[in-house]
Amino acid sequence: MLKVDVTTNSLTTSQGAGRAGDKVFSGAALTAGCLILAVLFGVALFLVVQAIPAFVAPAADIQGGQGFIAYIWPIVLGTLIAALIALVIATPVAIGVALFISHYAPRRLASGLGYVIDLLAAIPSVVYGAWGAAFLAKEIAPAYDWLANNLGWLPIFQGPASATGKTILTAGIVLSVMVLPIITSLSREIFLQTPKLHEEAALALGATRWEMIKMAVLPFGRPGIISAVMLGLGRALGETMAVALVLSSGVLTASLIQSGNQTIAAEIALNFPEASGLKVNTLIAAGLVLFVITLGVNMVARWIITKHKEFSGAN
Repeated sequence: MLKVDVTTNSLTTSQGAGRAGDKVFSGAALTAGCLILAVLFGVALFLVVQAIPAFVAPAADIQGGQGFIAYIWPIVLGTLIAALIALVIATPVAIGVALFISHYAPRRLASGLGYVIDLLAAIPSVVYGAWGAAFLAKEIAPAYDWLANNLGWLPIFQGPASATGKTILTAGIVLSVMVLPIITSLSREIFLQTPKLHEEAALALGATRWEMIKMAVLPFGRPGIISAVMLGLGRALGETMAVALVLSSGVLTASLIQSGNQTIAAEIALNFPEASGLKVNTLIAAGLVLFVITLGVNMVARWIITKHKEFSGAN
């Protein structure tokens, strides 16, 4: 009597199909990764080629008549200052809100508050910009007068304060509201992934809830917090319309409450539509500088995260 091992044949067929699926998925993932690198390389190559005329042009032909470095330095500094203000304001608030949602708030309140935070990230940047220019700048202008009168001995609060309130500090506050939901959402998800055994062990040893968070939750979520902050920094560095609506063009000022300063993204958005000739190359060169800054920030963030993981593993 002829017997056929159906089980063995089915298993072999299943393994063959599985290997084929693995190969297809592996190939698709590899293609996607290579495509991202190719697009990134193409963008970088385009920026470099188009920016070369601005780098080699005579200084008198660049806007301001003092060369590209003198032109780009104030707006680079304005970009970094606005992003730094946004992170200084948004990071502690975002971490506090994330901890409240994940470890303090009742479940129903936490769920609703989480939805509200996620909705904030969906609001268009032009809405934030209009709010900052039409409402926040006007309401906060008297506070700038107070800062200039009482803390004017500090260079960052040196007067005369802007009467319109459209300053780099106002732009930084608007940016902080924009990056707040990004940092909060990512930090919340990281905090919720903290191993329950670690939390329960800390509480069992007599720790208060805050001590448990300090010993178990924050150390576990530190790499995720750094990643969230870096994503927020990327949003702040590249934000265009909100900053363009709030800021007024001007020369670099040491004070945060005087009119002036500009960011790279806003400079490009405001001037590119009417630019021609060498001015286009100058704006593209400014975009290249922003590209390099963003790439450098992400590389530093990745290095910090990697070092932290190595340190944690060693311990």
